[in-house]
Amino acid sequence: MILRMARQAAHGLLILGLLGVSAAWAQGLDTPPRPRPTAGKDIGTVRVATANARFTLWVRAFRARAVANGISGALYDRAFRGVSYNPYVIEKDRNQSEFTKQIWEYLDSATSDSRINNGKQAYARYRNTLKAIERRYGVDAKIILAIWGLESAYGTHRGDIPVIESLATLAFDSRRGRFFEQQLLAALKILQSGDVSPRNMTGSWAGAMGHTQFMPTSYLEYAQDFRGDGKRDIWSDDPTDALASTANYLARHGWKKGQPWGLEVRLPPDFDFSLSGAHIHKKVSDWRKLGIKTIDGRRLPDYGKASILLPAGARGAAFVIFENFHVLETYNPADAYVIAVGHLADRIMGGKPIQASWPRQDRALSLREKKQLQRLLARRGFDTKKIDGIIGPNTIAAIRAFQASIGATPDGYASDRLLTRLRRR
Repeated sequence: MILRMARQAAHGLLILGLLGVSAAWAQGLDTPPRPRPTAGKDIGTVRVATANARFTLWVRAFRARAVANGISGALYDRAFRGVSYNPYVIEKDRNQSEFTKQIWEYLDSATSDSRINNGKQAYARYRNTLKAIERRYGVDAKIILAIWGLESAYGTHRGDIPVIESLATLAFDSRRGRFFEQQLLAALKILQSGDVSPRNMTGSWAGAMGHTQFMPTSYLEYAQDFRGDGKRDIWSDDPTDALASTANYLARHGWKKGQPWGLEVRLPPDFDFSLSGAHIHKKVSDWRKLGIKTIDGRRLPDYGKASILLPAGARGAAFVIFENFHVLETYNPADAYVIAVGHLADRIMGGKPIQASWPRQDRALSLREKKQLQRLLARRGFDTKKIDGIIGPNTIAAIRAFQASIGATPDGYASDRLLTRLRRR
């Protein structure tokens, strides 16, 4: 997972995209690090020579805190041997695009033919391992496989930056210092446990590690030694421990074996769009009474309480989602990510592509435009509670109210067309 902290700091998982779900792994790739700038060069507002000097002092000072948290001085010194301030990490952290992909663009790459085919090959190779993990933790093998495919392209792009160096650089930078200091201490505890050496503890520029990109705090709580060799090794070419660790994470968060994440559905012509949204739960029998069927016209199967999700509004695909959808949200809260995991899992096992069309003519709104949309809604009396660029439940409710006031379909979809309409009024 390359980079999204929001709503996951408590779990310690590093989540894709501070502003959305656009990142290199969505294309099955991790952008290779560029050569580090030499001392004295400017990287945006970062002055490397000055930062290196101050960074050295910071590392020395942090040693006392690490020792107070149970890290041996000798281990600390060994872990920081050769570590220096990494301006590439800060450059990546400060220069994330404010634009995000539309869900259909994201799904095009996240569930591409190549990723599906590579997933089938990975399943054929690790079928016995995945099935053994499924039996122990009760998490469907195809879901673990899909997370592996999205997080590291089935282990081919795990990240090669020393984790201690990246976390220390981010902790020193202090923009989110408290979080990264916590991660750094956790990484040192991992080293002290003997599960991995400093040299082999590598990951993304933001410190996410291994085949399924665990942050250090999540590793400490959920990592598993499924191979039984005395080490919880999520870094090696063998993905077994990493896959088991991911299964353990989902199991601990309430995964229900055999329950789908969701299904594509067909809405009746008179569907009340105010009933859509992940926060509105109904019995499947109630959804049936409203005329909702599977996309191929069959009776909606009953897997417990469910919601109707319209990730691209009334003109895009519609899904019924079950409780396992929300379990996957604990791994990454972006709807697009959860849908991608579920759909990739289904496609690897022979499922059909999404049948409905998407409003592909719509472009993604930037963070600035999302904030403007919220301000314009509030100015017209439709309160979004915050002007933060996050299209959450309050903003969706405000959009629906505005749409209803102008006679538009109240689907709550934040589109560029909606923003244009607001600007004109």
